[in-house]
Amino acid sequence: MAVAAGKVRRARNPLKMLSWANVKDMARVPFGVFQAVRAVRTFRPDVVLATGGYVAVPVSLAAWVCRRPLVVHEQTVRLGLANRLLARVATAMAVSSASTLPLLPERARKRAVVTGNPVRPEVLAGHAEKAFEALALDAFDRDVPTVYVTGGAQGAAQINQLVGDILPWLLERANVIHQGGPSAVTGMQATAEALPAALAGRYLPVGFVGPELPDVFALADVVISRSGAGTIAELTALGLPSVLIPLASSAGGEQTHNARDLAESGAASALLGEVTATALRDALEPLLADPARRQKMATKARERGRPDAADRLVDLVLDRAGFGGH
Repeated sequence: MAVAAGKVRRARNPLKMLSWANVKDMARVPFGVFQAVRAVRTFRPDVVLATGGYVAVPVSLAAWVCRRPLVVHEQTVRLGLANRLLARVATAMAVSSASTLPLLPERARKRAVVTGNPVRPEVLAGHAEKAFEALALDAFDRDVPTVYVTGGAQGAAQINQLVGDILPWLLERANVIHQGGPSAVTGMQATAEALPAALAGRYLPVGFVGPELPDVFALADVVISRSGAGTIAELTALGLPSVLIPLASSAGGEQTHNARDLAESGAASALLGEVTATALRDALEPLLADPARRQKMATKARERGRPDAADRLVDLVLDRAGFGGH
């Protein structure tokens, strides 16, 4: 059954939020709640799990109206707009980080559980040697660290540019697997062909990393990446040192908050504010030069990780449904 939902298009200037699109969408919410109430009363779920976003609001409010247990899961450090609303009516709040707890309303804080953010089990089961085989990394120097650069499935032009600007310097100190996105791979391959032969063997530009991702993670000594909720969950569950470059346009600045939270605890390095190639080089240099420093950051990251997050979340949902966990 389809349920209507309304999206709030946020802006730094509150007056700009009084747009016709926002007004029209907000008018859809009461109708969506009405539809959702009918659906919940018909289906009679034992529990409702909401993971945030405007699409979760009508069904979550319907669960509250119908007195069905509601578990809300927040994936990022700071609460999204929808979850700030739903936290007030949730039976339980599942949060990905203990840093979220002080941000919750007092009533919701008492019902909050730090579950972490679920990570695909296969990501945790990689083997470095398989990466050498799958990606034909015979020319990599095993005596230097390996850096994995990723901007997500589609790559990130900003990260590609920053890494390109320091690439010769970086390759003098490390092997690099650079996942830059399908649209960037031709240019990256041209860059690789222009490198001195001694450095070219240490550089693998690829458009996309698929089934071999767990093995790439296992091989990597340092990761350069964005700081979305899923990425943070993987890096911390694996205990990987990282240099995080938040996507500035992420909703509510969530990636910046994620990156800052890890950096303040020593679990990552974060490039905040104006990001330059020099800043990236300065963040990488001590990590590449000092294995003990990498190990310290890895330990801090692992302390923040929740590799069993899926089990924790399932236990919480089953408990609130009255089945007492599994």
